[in-house]
Amino acid sequence: MKILVLAWEFPPRIVGGIARHVAELYPEIVKLDHDIHLITVEFGSAPAYEQVEGIKIHRVPVAPHDHFFDWVHNMNRSMQHQAHKLINHIGTFDLIHAHDWLVAESAIALKHQYKIPLVATIHATEYGRHNGIHNHSQAYVSSQEGNLIYNAWRVIVCSSYMREEVHRAFNCPWDKIDIVYNGIRAEKKQHPPHFDKQAFRRQYAADDEKIVYYVGRMTYEKGIQVLLNAAPQILRATGYKAKFIIIGGGDTSNIKAQAARLGIWDRCYFTGFMSDEDLNKFQTIADCAVFPSLYEPFGIVALESFASRVPVVVSNTGGLPEVVQHEKTGITTYANDYNSLAWGILQVLQNPDYAKILVANAYQDLKDRFRWSDLAKQTVAVYTHILKERRSVTWH
Repeated sequence: MKILVLAWEFPPRIVGGIARHVAELYPEIVKLDHDIHLITVEFGSAPAYEQVEGIKIHRVPVAPHDHFFDWVHNMNRSMQHQAHKLINHIGTFDLIHAHDWLVAESAIALKHQYKIPLVATIHATEYGRHNGIHNHSQAYVSSQEGNLIYNAWRVIVCSSYMREEVHRAFNCPWDKIDIVYNGIRAEKKQHPPHFDKQAFRRQYAADDEKIVYYVGRMTYEKGIQVLLNAAPQILRATGYKAKFIIIGGGDTSNIKAQAARLGIWDRCYFTGFMSDEDLNKFQTIADCAVFPSLYEPFGIVALESFASRVPVVVSNTGGLPEVVQHEKTGITTYANDYNSLAWGILQVLQNPDYAKILVANAYQDLKDRFRWSDLAKQTVAVYTHILKERRSVTWH
């Protein structure tokens, strides 16, 4: 099979979860003897063309524009132009695989021009992110998502929750949607073997303090404000022997002000961006990872904590309860409920032997349910199903 993949981010350009998804899924599909060409956006000194683990990467320039939607339009024009050149040079593709609404324009145009079946992976929806559509910008994004879903032969989502959301928000037929979980390369999450762990830990907390952390984007939907509201209860229960580490770049002014209002400023550490090297070190000294999201289609951050062998506490929103099995591989708590979140965190902090059991179960679960080699086979099964149907119909 020869597959054309369109994705607006790919390493070293990493904006969200799509970059890691495509970078880890498609090498496994290449191993299954399929030919993958991926068109993405140029970034820094990354070459315009290279092969990465068998994926043929084509990075295209995008004319700058002050308005994001106009930049997206320019990106799609560049992607179409590159796809035309590719098809003229190496022949047509069996399938086009589009990742999210940003590449919808070029994916749909190429589908119709060359009569190539289109499969779309919907990683999240504007409707879900904002609990409805409330303004013109959100309506535009949602319309692009809907157009991509309508034009796709089949739609792939990352959780049962997302299948329900796409069905409900876009009236997409239930039997048009396939669930393929996100995965992780657990073996790549290696802790540094030699460094002064105690000295490193003292950068963040005293020797007798527990370390509770969040890592991710600084947005309302990630629920960091719920964690801070839970902090006073946790501090009282631990004799004020806990530190809350908030890791990630972006605007933290609101949550910093919240920490000050709650009187927990000296118990919080806002690190800003943290390199992967330092994060790998940090996870060796942490006691609990917390992801209290209000909206989360899947929750790959939970898998990363599984791989890092850190006990995990999450909210029960979106796909998180599918990823984290309550009281087996982690603790799930009620979304947007700081009392419930405090309870879950204390379950981990006050029961270290239990936390070790959660960690062991979670690491095993990565092998059982979240290996990219298995997920690649599931994705190829979707491709095969589409091509079988394509052969049985006439495309006018």
